[in-house]
Amino acid sequence: MTVLPWLDTGRLSTLDAADALAEALRAGLDPEADPPRTSTPSRTGELLLMPASGGRYAGVKAVTIAPGNAARGLPRIHGVYLLFDGETLAPLALVDGAELTTLRTPAVSAVAMARLTPDRPLRTVVFGTGPQAYAHALTVAALRPGSTFTAVGRDRAKAEAFAARIRAAGAEAAAGAEAAAGAEAAAGYPAGVAGADLIVCATTATEPLFDGALPPGTACVVAVGSHQPHVREADAAFVARADLYVEVRAAATREAGEVVGVDPGRLTNLAELLETRPSLDRPRLFKSVGMAWEDLIVAGALHAAT
Repeated sequence: MTVLPWLDTGRLSTLDAADALAEALRAGLDPEADPPRTSTPSRTGELLLMPASGGRYAGVKAVTIAPGNAARGLPRIHGVYLLFDGETLAPLALVDGAELTTLRTPAVSAVAMARLTPDRPLRTVVFGTGPQAYAHALTVAALRPGSTFTAVGRDRAKAEAFAARIRAAGAEAAAGAEAAAGAEAAAGYPAGVAGADLIVCATTATEPLFDGALPPGTACVVAVGSHQPHVREADAAFVARADLYVEVRAAATREAGEVVGVDPGRLTNLAELLETRPSLDRPRLFKSVGMAWEDLIVAGALHAAT
């Protein structure tokens, strides 16, 4: 029996993964052709299957999402990625699915943020205190050195600990007030939203995290917390104000609660963003749902770097 090697996600930085994604898009990869993920409910959560193929590689990610795991002291997401040779379809390697997701999601955001934020230190608000929030904070710090961070979570102690982790990584950070459910409750707390250059939403919230009228007219919001059409981290007020950017239109209009029902003509996909000069004088929203082509490109880059 062949024992497949496990690829270490630590071999690739987030910005290197972002470069691999951008290179694939510029080389002609069509993300709109990505097959939709399949979702199967289980007694305690959800089973996801995400296949993709193209170029040197093919692959499939099997992921489980168990919302109750937090109370058990366990990760919410588990999974495994199986990478195949693109020509023979022989299995090549395995990657921890949760670690791959934690690498590729901020890498996708970095592709967008490189175009949608000014090339200077950013006043950044991060909603969330989990792995994705932390990975995004480190990505912003690497992409825009000197950026400062306000960490916002429903649990004040976790927000304080999260800010301390960011400071330990070398960036200036402080905890904001507790996030409350619903935009109407969030409007008054001192999270720094009204003065933010960048707002990162990486939560499991089902309701908007802030009043969409609060961010300044030059703010960029990056929302990565969900792939469900009934969930939204940014409210309708901000969506109405903002220029809208997504990975692909088909997936966004199917899965992204923020833009479900929005005229697809308002959406610019990631490949198009790389070829445009977006206005930084208007509010901007990048909504990511996570896609199989992204996992494939990053897993392939990991294999090539081994």
